[in-house]
Amino acid sequence: MDDQQPITLLLRRFADGEKEALDQLVPLVYSELQRLADHYIRNERPGHTLQPTALVHEAYARLKKQENPDYRSRAHFLGTAAHVMRQILIDHARRRNTGKRGAGAAGFPLHPDHPVTAGRPEILIAIDDALLALAASDPAKARLIEMSYFGGLTAEESAEVTGLTVPEVRRELRLGKAWLRRELEPVMPKSQ
Repeated sequence: MDDQQPITLLLRRFADGEKEALDQLVPLVYSELQRLADHYIRNERPGHTLQPTALVHEAYARLKKQENPDYRSRAHFLGTAAHVMRQILIDHARRRNTGKRGAGAAGFPLHPDHPVTAGRPEILIAIDDALLALAASDPAKARLIEMSYFGGLTAEESAEVTGLTVPEVRRELRLGKAWLRRELEPVMPKSQ
């Protein structure tokens, strides 16, 4: 717990408007941010122009610009960083693939250990569109999927961030993933 204390204090200072606290926080969680970035980039097409380190640095720049951040824990901060990294990659994919919107996209498993976007940025865009639709009707489910699937947070970590119990998190994740599969089914080709 001692290693958590400086992080918690830095998160509070950052929330209080002290932007320099983020400069002190990032080295403490850099390896975790790098792990998230590696996970994202591994799921991108070969030769992707962003490297994990560049993704971490871009995420840092966006996090530093946030107004009134309210991070409750290390897991909450990492979940937010994962969201920011996902948005960076979505922005990048949208710029490259305007107008493609899932044409010819292959099916994919909705599981954090499976690369779904390798060479297929249109799948990433379709997932983002579906998550935005889910967030409009059920923001909690969308946030849990994002924390789990994109951020790599465990059910326990997600429970800590959201205040839900672990069984509630798991149930909401199952329901959210089922909704996403159903939503994405029309843009995915039929299995042969």
